[in-house]
Amino acid sequence: MVPEVTEIKNTLNLPKTSFSMKANLPQREPQMLKYWDAIDVYGRIRKARAGRPLYVLHDGPPYANGAIHMGTAINKILKDIIVKSHSMLGFDAPYLPGWDCHGLPIEIKVDQMLGAKKAGMSKVEIRRECRKYAEKYIDLQRKGFQRLGVFGEWDRPYLTMDFSYEADIVRAFGEFVDKGLVYKGLKPVHWCFSCKTALAEAEVEYEDHVSPSVYVAFPLGTQLSDLDPALAEGNWSVVIWTTTPWTLP
Repeated sequence: MVPEVTEIKNTLNLPKTSFSMKANLPQREPQMLKYWDAIDVYGRIRKARAGRPLYVLHDGPPYANGAIHMGTAINKILKDIIVKSHSMLGFDAPYLPGWDCHGLPIEIKVDQMLGAKKAGMSKVEIRRECRKYAEKYIDLQRKGFQRLGVFGEWDRPYLTMDFSYEADIVRAFGEFVDKGLVYKGLKPVHWCFSCKTALAEAEVEYEDHVSPSVYVAFPLGTQLSDLDPALAEGNWSVVIWTTTPWTLP
């Protein structure tokens, strides 16, 4: 008589584990992240690496004007891999996250939210609304990055709208002035009439337009041997191309 499978199993000394046989990641990941936060894994890593050579990744901050998306997620995940891998190599690898809180994206969104109400508000009141908008999405993005398991100093990020940060910028600029590295000059800039401010090149969009163009040969004359003896014989011209043929004489 062949014993049943359950009877054979009971005769074996099988290892026992509390580790779940199923991933159940939607449920398990939040539990794991909560546990890591409770035991302060990041703080313990920093403490264990105290006194080791520093490896600092200077993080270009995301913009505080929306929830995280695929681009910001990939950016943070790759940086997290770099920081954690150097920590595993024995470096003291802190990570200080930050947010860019200035510029048109936030101001335009706040303008849209305020609508006609903006006309009766002072500049200070509008700036306060911009600050509230940035704070809202800083908190939202921070939770998103933490949900991805990114380690960092999330309780003390650097924000470009912090007064202390702005003061440091002014001090650094003052050092440039003291060293004679700052001058006043002129340069062409892209200007937005509705926003009443200069635009970065990345903010300028060009409308596709088909223009007439011509190639024109300009004769160079006969005294070319002074430039190069090889040009002594033959008729030579310079070819130009223009999309404004009406400007040609």
